Amino acid sequence: MSEKIKYLLLFVFVLWSSFCSIAQTEGIAVANTLIESLVQNLHDSKSDQVIVVAHRGDCGNGPENSLRGIQNCIDLGVDMVEIDLEKTKDGQLVLMHDKTINRTTQGKGAVKKYTLAELKTYYLLDTEGRPTQERIPTLEEVLLLAKDKILVNLDKSFRYYEACNELIEKTETRDQVVIKEKLTRTEIEKKQRNYKENILFMPVIRLNERKAEKIVRDYMEHDVPLAFEFSVPDTRLANETDFEEIRSKGASVWVNALRAKNNAGHDDKKALSDPKVYDWFIDNHVNMIQTDNPQLLLDYLRARGLHK
Repeated sequence: MSEKIKYLLLFVFVLWSSFCSIAQTEGIAVANTLIESLVQNLHDSKSDQVIVVAHRGDCGNGPENSLRGIQNCIDLGVDMVEIDLEKTKDGQLVLMHDKTINRTTQGKGAVKKYTLAELKTYYLLDTEGRPTQERIPTLEEVLLLAKDKILVNLDKSFRYYEACNELIEKTETRDQVVIKEKLTRTEIEKKQRNYKENILFMPVIRLNERKAEKIVRDYMEHDVPLAFEFSVPDTRLANETDFEEIRSKGASVWVNALRAKNNAGHDDKKALSDPKVYDWFIDNHVNMIQTDNPQLLLDYLRARGLHK
């Protein structure tokens, strides 16, 4: 090989290396900007940008609680995915809504009766009950996939608080993860005082329950939370609860669009035929909406300038 060709190849190599380095740097910068924007909006209860939460990781378009579903959400521009956890026989946290794998896999039996390796032999089912190529993911796999790309809400998970906290620390995703539970302020404070750093917490409030108003007032007077998840069975309860005031004092308002009992009848099913059903959420000052139809909700919000 001539010296001229050697120098030419060396020049091409250096040029390519420089290009790859710049591309990687720009990619990291974009990722950092994205997650910073998501986290900032999460903490800004007064923002006019509505946070879209995909129920069980876009469960309407594929296997629920799956890596593919979460990746779909990332690709769509969803802000947050909601996932559910169970623990295996060998102490691993995996994504599963039910206590058993009967409904969502080819297998049968309780999650706690299987090791992680055994669970990984089963395939998740799609919405029609057909096997896919997706396996049951671990929480660690999900957090690594979500890192710097999307927020994560942990449901059915508070009983595993310590294990969740350890994985959040390990994956460096603390700012991205919110855990929720139906707990009073004193109950959550008693739990969290045992930890140096805590997972962001959101109390779940069912407005039709007798002590709901008292629990909300106690939070707002002593320790305003990141957000409240409200269940609103009828319009009267929405009118009686001043969501606008709650947001003005620093707590966001989350209401599910999943089923009619959560939102006074303004649910995802009705929105399929008329997306203006989602007007109810905006009119009632809701700024976090969990949905089974993330694409439909995103289209609706973007058309109104309520989601970038």
